[in-house]
Amino acid sequence: MNTVARRHVAVWLLVCSATVFAILVVGGVTRLTHSGLSIVEWQPLVGVIPPLDQMEWEATFEKYKQTPEYRQVNHRMTLDEFKGIFFWEYVHRVLGRLVGVVFFVPFLYFWLRGKLDPALVPKLVGIFVLGGLQGAMGWYMVKSGLVDDPRVSHYRLTAHLSLAFLIFIAMFWVALDLLSPRRAAVHDAAVRRLQRAGFWLTVLVGYMVVSGGFVAGIRAGRAYNTFPLMNGHVLPPESFIIDPWYLNFFNNMALVQFDHRLGAWLLAFLVPWFWWKIRLAAVSNAARLAVTLLLLAVFAQIILGIATLLLMVPVALGAAHQGGAMVVLALLLWLNHELRVPQYAAAR
Repeated sequence: MNTVARRHVAVWLLVCSATVFAILVVGGVTRLTHSGLSIVEWQPLVGVIPPLDQMEWEATFEKYKQTPEYRQVNHRMTLDEFKGIFFWEYVHRVLGRLVGVVFFVPFLYFWLRGKLDPALVPKLVGIFVLGGLQGAMGWYMVKSGLVDDPRVSHYRLTAHLSLAFLIFIAMFWVALDLLSPRRAAVHDAAVRRLQRAGFWLTVLVGYMVVSGGFVAGIRAGRAYNTFPLMNGHVLPPESFIIDPWYLNFFNNMALVQFDHRLGAWLLAFLVPWFWWKIRLAAVSNAARLAVTLLLLAVFAQIILGIATLLLMVPVALGAAHQGGAMVVLALLLWLNHELRVPQYAAAR
C-alpha cells in the first residue's frame, strides 16, 4: 500500500470508529429511556422503514402491548408516548445498519481496486464478522426482555456493550497502524516498561467497561447515591448476601457498584503516575500529548461518573458517561500505539 492508500483507508476506519461511538451514545440513551424493548421484531432489511401512517403505528403499538414491559410497567402508555420510546430504539437500530454499510461498501471498493495490503484483508473481514455478531447479540439481548421479565439480561447487555468496544478497538488500532507504521521494535528498556504499563491500563479500562455494563444492567447506579462512601460504608455489609457467593459480583447492586468504583479509584491514582513517567521518558511529542489528554479525559470521566451517581443517573449524564468511556479508551489506544513507534520516529 502506498502512502495515499494507507491514509484513505485509515480515514475510512476512523469514520467507522466515529459511527460506533455515535451508536454507543444513542444506545446509552435508549437504555436510560427504557426504549430498548419497544420494537419486538428483528427485521434487518424491512425494519429500516418505520411506521408511515396511523394504521401501521397502531399495529406496531399492538405488538408492543403483548410484551411483559407493557403489561407490567407501561400498561397506561398512550400511542404518542410509545412513539417517543420507539424513536430511540429505531435510531439505534438504523445506526447499526448504517455502520454495516459504511464499513462494507468502502471495503469492497478498496479491495476490488487493489488498494488493500493482503495481510490487512483478514483483519477487516474479522471486524465485519464482529459487526454481524454485534447485531445478533443485540437481538439476543432484546429477546431476553420479551419473555417474562420486562428487563433485558444484564449478562447479554454487558456482552453487547463489550462487543461494541471490541469493534471500536479493532477499527481504531488498524487505523493507527496505517497512519503510523511500526517499522521496528523499540529497544529502550524504560519505554518497554511503559508499554507494559499502558497495556495493563487498557485492561483496567476494559474492566471498567464490563463492570459498567453490569452496573447499567441491574440499575445499580440508582442505589448508594452517595460519595465517597456508599451509604456510610466503604463496602456495604450486604455485598455478599447472595448465595452462592460469586453471583454477588454480577447480581448484587452493592458489590457491582463497589467494583466499578474500585476501578475508578485505581485509574485516579495510576493515570497521573503514568503521565509523570511518560513526561520523563524518551518518547515522541505525540505520546506526551496523548497522555496529557488521557489524564484530562480520565478526571473528566470520574467527575462525570460521580455527578451521574449523585443525581441518580439522569439520561444526559448517563449517556455522556458511557461515551466518555470510549473517549478514554481511544486516547489510551493512541498512547499505546505511540509508545510502540521507534524512537527515531519521535523527530517526525
